Amino acid sequence: MPIAAGGVADVIMRAIGQELSQRMGQPLVVDNRTGASGIIGAEACAKATPDGYTICAIYTATTSVNPHVFDKLPYDPARGFAPITNLYYVTGVLVVPAALPVNSVAEFKALATMKPRSINFATIGPGSFPEVFLAWLNREWQTAIPAVPYKGGAPITVALVSGEIQASAVGVGNMIGQLQSGQVKALAVSGKKRLQILPKVPTMAEAGLGGFAGNLWWGLAAPAGTPKEIVGRLNMEITRLFAEPRFAEFLESQAVEPALSTPEAYAAFLNADREWMATLVKPAQKLR
Repeated sequence: MPIAAGGVADVIMRAIGQELSQRMGQPLVVDNRTGASGIIGAEACAKATPDGYTICAIYTATTSVNPHVFDKLPYDPARGFAPITNLYYVTGVLVVPAALPVNSVAEFKALATMKPRSINFATIGPGSFPEVFLAWLNREWQTAIPAVPYKGGAPITVALVSGEIQASAVGVGNMIGQLQSGQVKALAVSGKKRLQILPKVPTMAEAGLGGFAGNLWWGLAAPAGTPKEIVGRLNMEITRLFAEPRFAEFLESQAVEPALSTPEAYAAFLNADREWMATLVKPAQKLR
């Protein structure tokens, strides 16, 4: 896992790991290699022995964003991995602490325009979805909201509740309890429709942020060179697991949308997503 323990992606991956362990008769240990926009975890994956005993959680930053943000990477985002399957899309939320005197995207924009340095926006590093969103937001609003990097959604949630930071855009599943209890406020959610668990929160399009088309996804890969039969077996087990009603309900409770694919389709998706992300990231990079 390339991010810190406790966030929604970590929770889901641990649940998957427990199920795979039972189904495949092998103990599975989750190893959180955090930091550097997922680079530390991605490097550990790409350099591992391709014998089927290393399974890697990868996400948008790993293969789609980092190549356009960093001049050099210690892994090859295009050829360093054997794709297994896409797993799911994350529903993101633009969120602020309860004490921040804004209750809508319009009010947040007004504050950011008048006092941009009064807002510290939490991200997971330069290649992360929150930072890409922030760069886009600064470009669209002509603001200069600063980014503050954290190691994952769980630390960001803690920082929001404590008031250490004033805004972020991460997966809803990281802070469902805090949103429902009123410790933090949701201003808008990504996706084409409102969430059942947050029915009063508008979508980004409804809130005037429809121009942002980025998606945060998580998937599984193995080191390049891992035998195809092993990749195929893992894909098959994941597909069976996601088809079970109880696991589908669990994923829904984490505010994610399943997006399974074959290894071949996932490989094509990764290439297309990397090319498309360049159109979103590179213009934003000019502002840095």
